[in-house]
Amino acid sequence: MNRATSISISSSSSSSSSSYFHFLRLLSSSSSSSPTIIIPTRPFPDYSPKKPSIQDTLFVSQLLSSLHSLHHPNPNNLSLLLKPYHSKFKHSHLIWVLMDIKYHSQLVFDFFHWAHLRTHPSLESLCILIHISVSSNHLNMAYNLLFQYWDTKKSNLFYDDLTRFTHKLIYTYKYWGSDPNVFDLFFNVLVQVGLFLEARQLFHKLLPYGVLVSLDSCNLFLTRLSNEYPQMAITVFNEYPQMGVCWNTMSYNIILHCLCQLGKIREAHNLLIQMEFKGILSDVVSYGTVITGYCRIGELGKVFKLMEEMQRKGFKPNKYIYNNIISLLCKHGAILEAQRVMEEMKINRVFPDNVVYTTLISGFCKCGNVLPASKMFDEMCRMKIVPDSVAYTSMLHGFCQTGKVVEARRLFAEMLSRGLEPDEVTYTALIDGYCKAGEMKEAFSLHNQMVHKGLSPNVVTYTALVDGLCKQGEVDVANELLHEMANKGLQPNIYTYNTLINGLCKIGNIVQAVKIMEEMDMAGFYPDTVTYTTLMDAYCKMGEMAKAHELLRTMLSKGLQPTIVTFNVLMNGFCMSGMLEDGERLMKWMLEKGVKPNATTFNSLMKQYCIRNDMRATTDIYKGMHTQGVMPDKNTYNILIKGHCKARNMKEAWYLYKEMVEKGFSLTAASYNALVKGFYKRKKFVEARKLFEEMRMKGFVAEKEIYDIFVDVNYDEGNWETTLQLCDEAIEKYLVQKT
Repeated sequence: MNRATSISISSSSSSSSSSYFHFLRLLSSSSSSSPTIIIPTRPFPDYSPKKPSIQDTLFVSQLLSSLHSLHHPNPNNLSLLLKPYHSKFKHSHLIWVLMDIKYHSQLVFDFFHWAHLRTHPSLESLCILIHISVSSNHLNMAYNLLFQYWDTKKSNLFYDDLTRFTHKLIYTYKYWGSDPNVFDLFFNVLVQVGLFLEARQLFHKLLPYGVLVSLDSCNLFLTRLSNEYPQMAITVFNEYPQMGVCWNTMSYNIILHCLCQLGKIREAHNLLIQMEFKGILSDVVSYGTVITGYCRIGELGKVFKLMEEMQRKGFKPNKYIYNNIISLLCKHGAILEAQRVMEEMKINRVFPDNVVYTTLISGFCKCGNVLPASKMFDEMCRMKIVPDSVAYTSMLHGFCQTGKVVEARRLFAEMLSRGLEPDEVTYTALIDGYCKAGEMKEAFSLHNQMVHKGLSPNVVTYTALVDGLCKQGEVDVANELLHEMANKGLQPNIYTYNTLINGLCKIGNIVQAVKIMEEMDMAGFYPDTVTYTTLMDAYCKMGEMAKAHELLRTMLSKGLQPTIVTFNVLMNGFCMSGMLEDGERLMKWMLEKGVKPNATTFNSLMKQYCIRNDMRATTDIYKGMHTQGVMPDKNTYNILIKGHCKARNMKEAWYLYKEMVEKGFSLTAASYNALVKGFYKRKKFVEARKLFEEMRMKGFVAEKEIYDIFVDVNYDEGNWETTLQLCDEAIEKYLVQKT
């Protein structure tokens, strides 16, 4: 770059520079980047500069003689050569000199720089230099002269500035350059500096002269408008074809994105369909944009329909599309389907990134299925994808929600060892885990550590601590914590109150819980469905179904709608009270009203029928569960396995056991005990021993009866070491721990 250029662009930003180089690449490589010449309705004016006086003519002639005598001009020797002309040089001389040397571009730039240091160039001379730069293919110089001028102008722009500049550029066009790219460059600069209204005005001002701004510049205009003024982008998109602009795939993709940003997903879908009818080829970006829009509004059906259509056309979904679909499926709770989509990604050689793994890990953890989340976390590490703080926090949350505080503590230590800084969410997840496990000392220690690091505990943190204290019966300490929270400017919210009420209900202090609910009303936090459901649950567990019904009526009278949790609480109450007929009537009423039961609803009924040893009724309910499209959960399998073992249906119990393991669910200690005893009684010793060893390996406690069985078996087989080991275990678990 020559010296003149480097000085003229001193105020240009780096972002403008990158945009400029992008524009130059388009200008040199794309056929659509040059302005289109259309039939003009107005000719470009002839250039007629002011005639110099005799004295000026003599001065310019002498100056030109000096310039022509310089064989190898450069800024330094030019300045020395022209020193005698310093005092008499005027800006009007500049144009007359340029008229003579306009085909010697390097000399033009050097002389302009010399003149610029002595007198401020006129608007006309600036436009002349821009024309010479473009026509001699010095686009860098032209772009930066334009950018510097308009970037400075935009903070103090007058209404006629664009008119004056455009007039001068048009006036000087015919004589000084006649290259229409100068107008495209001008339009591009106006867009880059954010003068969108001025860019639109320029577009229309050029049409009478037969100049149509290039498609690439129009696309740049659409892109910038879509980010800042999306409605104007749509207007321009609809308006410009009437002026002769023929939009391409990129143009349509910009507007598809724009419509989706505005929430007009169906309009975007219609535009995608119109592309085909208008002969515009859609691509993976077109489909990906609309698919992402439907993902944002949660329309799974439309998403999969578009995916099929896209793949029929031979387009391969990219990582961005897969990521959005997986995220949507996780939000809908369809975690297994999301996992299948990730497997499809791998088959198509689109490799999952940190975002995909973290989304799935979070999804599995939120639904309490930590085992597949943990496997995915390990796979992520094997694939050399480094988990970030979000991935660690998701796993921590999952472990804590399922009571696996030891694993959570280990993972937290690993996170710190990798140099990752936990935030408020991470600390709160672990504090909540400690509180749920009743380890309040550790919870408060972590709270203090959090404060020491400069992190501020939020309402969720305090709510977790309040919940833990209430569950331990320390209601007074919990109330003190609420006061401390208020003193720090954190107002308890409805979740805090609900947590306090839930904690009180858990320890059977319903009177105090009702009192807190009354205080909520006074504080302006009106009890919600969760509040009423929590109290109903407490009454149901106490067998006071009449009081639970009364609360339901109060709740309905206040316009609060019961949730599936509310119905599950009632169902559990009926079943625990032996009122199975009422439970079945509730199920029937739910189905009639379009309230879809979930696994917990069915589990309550199946559990009670299993207790009654009525496996036929249990099986009917299980079949009804599948008919309603409700997937069994961990509790479903454990209830059924124990029921079938009790009824000595070991073949069915074994089948269910294998199915639940395949789905990533784990047996409870009670289910292991039931299976081991069931198989032993049916003389299935291999299966019984396998399950016994498996439950010991997982740290579950076997019943004393089972220890007695396998002590005898190993003694009879002569396995003295195993016999002694089992004796020691039994003594430790059933004698030492009880004393």
